[in-house]
Amino acid sequence: MDVIFMGTGTSQGVPMVACDCSVCQSGDPRDRRTRTSIRVVMGGVHIQVDAAQEFRLQCLANNIRQTDLFILTHGHADHILGMDDLRRFCDLRGGDNLPVYSTPAGLDRVRQVFPYAILDKPLVRGYPAFSLREMPAVLETPGGTIRSTLLPHGPLEVLGLIFEEAGTGACFAYYTDCKSVNPEQREMARGADAVVLDALRFAPHPGHMNLEEATETALGIGAPATYFTHLTHDILHAEVAASLPESIFLAHDGLRLRL
Repeated sequence: MDVIFMGTGTSQGVPMVACDCSVCQSGDPRDRRTRTSIRVVMGGVHIQVDAAQEFRLQCLANNIRQTDLFILTHGHADHILGMDDLRRFCDLRGGDNLPVYSTPAGLDRVRQVFPYAILDKPLVRGYPAFSLREMPAVLETPGGTIRSTLLPHGPLEVLGLIFEEAGTGACFAYYTDCKSVNPEQREMARGADAVVLDALRFAPHPGHMNLEEATETALGIGAPATYFTHLTHDILHAEVAASLPESIFLAHDGLRLRL
């Protein structure tokens, strides 16, 4: 299984507009964060999770050439607004529409934002076309299974995802944009080779785990490696990474894992 962290920042990105803080002015490329999304390649199946505003640029930066299915964790702007750029992958699929999985609320948001793309085939070559499907508890793909759970994110529920590759047994858990991870969801992630958790900033937030909450959750799950994502400009990569417990790391744009 291959995992690419295409973006690891928040809705404002880092550096932020008109900000002169040490992180926004940092010369460390790990402190330059586009908005959060990942790519999972599992048994030859290419799965895109979320599409930020920078999705096209993320695809170019990471040499992304195929998308077989798309999962939208939730309908916030920093996760959905890049979906129009999935149009190229419809072309590369020979004009077939792209399966799009989400919660009912997420699918409703796709209908509102991209009504022109809810089609069996693109209107013309170069346009997007989406086949909307509610994310099941277990999604079987040719490359393995994807289990889902609902995580709290303010008034929303967000998809948490656990990928298990059929050929290798590699397991990867992805819990972004969430305020907490309950005991059952921790158990679902237990045994994963790597876990990704939302860890917004130092101060508490009503819809996201802060660094302290994410650290407690990571230690409770006990994965061999946990990566924090969805980071604000509070987080200076080198400084914060050095302060984390063993086996907990900060993700950064372009980071690749081979599991």
